[in-house]
Amino acid sequence: MTEQTSDDKTSPDYETIIIGAGVGGIYQIKRLTDLGVNATVLEAGEDLGGTWFWNRYPGARFDSESYTYGYSFSKELLDEWHWKERFSGQPENLRYLNYVADKFELRQYMQFNCRVDVMRFDEAANIWRLELNDGRTLTSRVVITALGLLSIPTPPRLPGMDSFEGQAFHTFNWPAEPLDLSDKRVGVIGTGATGIQVIGEIADKVGDLTVFQRRPNWSAPLNNGPISEEEMDDIRSRYDEIFAQCKRSPGGFEHTPDRRGFYNVSRQERLELWDRLYDEPGFGIWLQNFLEIFIDEEPNEEFSEYIAGRMRARVNDPEVAEKLIPKDHGFGYQRVPMETNYLEAFNRENVHLVDISEHPIEEVTAAGIRTTAAEHDLDIIVFATGFDAITGAFDKIEIHGADGAILAEEWKDGPSTYMGSLITGFPNLLMLAGPQSGSASANFPRGIEMGVDFATEVLEHVWETGAERFESTPEADAEWTAHVAEMYQMLLLRKAKGWFTGYNSNVEGHEEGSFRPMVYNGGFPKFQAKLDEVVNNDFKGIVFS
Repeated sequence: MTEQTSDDKTSPDYETIIIGAGVGGIYQIKRLTDLGVNATVLEAGEDLGGTWFWNRYPGARFDSESYTYGYSFSKELLDEWHWKERFSGQPENLRYLNYVADKFELRQYMQFNCRVDVMRFDEAANIWRLELNDGRTLTSRVVITALGLLSIPTPPRLPGMDSFEGQAFHTFNWPAEPLDLSDKRVGVIGTGATGIQVIGEIADKVGDLTVFQRRPNWSAPLNNGPISEEEMDDIRSRYDEIFAQCKRSPGGFEHTPDRRGFYNVSRQERLELWDRLYDEPGFGIWLQNFLEIFIDEEPNEEFSEYIAGRMRARVNDPEVAEKLIPKDHGFGYQRVPMETNYLEAFNRENVHLVDISEHPIEEVTAAGIRTTAAEHDLDIIVFATGFDAITGAFDKIEIHGADGAILAEEWKDGPSTYMGSLITGFPNLLMLAGPQSGSASANFPRGIEMGVDFATEVLEHVWETGAERFESTPEADAEWTAHVAEMYQMLLLRKAKGWFTGYNSNVEGHEEGSFRPMVYNGGFPKFQAKLDEVVNNDFKGIVFS
């Protein structure tokens, strides 16, 4: 594919526009510019990094082993970069993405502070017209979305939020400038994955910390530690083996399930496995466990009680410990938050747990938060209340496809896609880690590379055949969406109240009772096989014209 010349007045501004300069956008622009494609990246933020640019809150870090998170496309990059921690923190992660962009001279293809407000597909010309917040309209033959899974924060819907006289912000919008927490009375609303990271990190740094919890979450210790120069050298020598193992793993991590069978080993052997995994670093306690934990309620109940026992042992006050243990779902129903000193935080005299399922928040006041039981005076309120996951970023853009289709309306009852990458009625549009993709539920960069490689193969076919338009068929979308929904029925995950099932009480229409098949749960190897099947069968399910 050769770059277009500037004197070709009939050509669109770009052959391809990528929306988003996070992990996915960076790798996609690398692939396209290597092919000589006239492409650009539009990023709403003032710099690249996506998740790792925005989420600057204390405690933000990988839950994937660092060396399994980085890009795999360049051996030189793998040889140069030294991950300092087994689970790297936000500042280092952002430095890494900047290092990648600078090493491969990718910044020249990026435009910052460029938010896309409206996208319209011009059927006469088979191009997209993108209206930006700076007043420009850009045209492109193809649009690739790299919007991120968790890029639209959802603050709670509480009366009086504008009346608070202290500082209040969502974790996604944590101030970039240093924030002095010493001697401050801080309130954190939410004990999901982000809240768990924040609470464990700041408990010993604030004057007083009040945690407002509606639904407790299962968690497990991260067991982080440094990576020495010697260990990093060993990791570099094993990268081929490490990435091959990630491809075999259902989640794209190093961890693979224990296939001996829950019922085939004794209770004592199960306890020995669980004790070992609980004390090892990372997701092993979740992903190296028995497969039956995810599909059979009886094994899940036994294992959940084991985890509850480990949690009780770490919290001094038995009443507080019970409030921190979920009673409405089992361990591993959804992605497990990994924590450092989270449970121990509640042993501190300056940390207080408020159960807002018993005593709901009535309003935010000028001085703090009032529940039905008490008033809590605060200097800072942190909303760790999650995201409008996966589809939220699409809803923020007014996307008009062919024949008058509007994406937000098409997806109002839940997304329907083909392979999480294409949407019938929205030609020349590709999604990275879109709804219903396997990339969304995997170790993210491992899934992103899979998604980018598939998108690039589709585009290479477009250019080789001279097609001006491509999209998935209605039958392909319907079949894939039904398959994704069917995969939920095999797992206890189907009962979860979390973003994997589309639940978020802070998003209208996503409250309890609504089910949205958001991710592909067949595992990393099966999803790659599905993508390969599409490519190897003349891109079945996609119409090129």
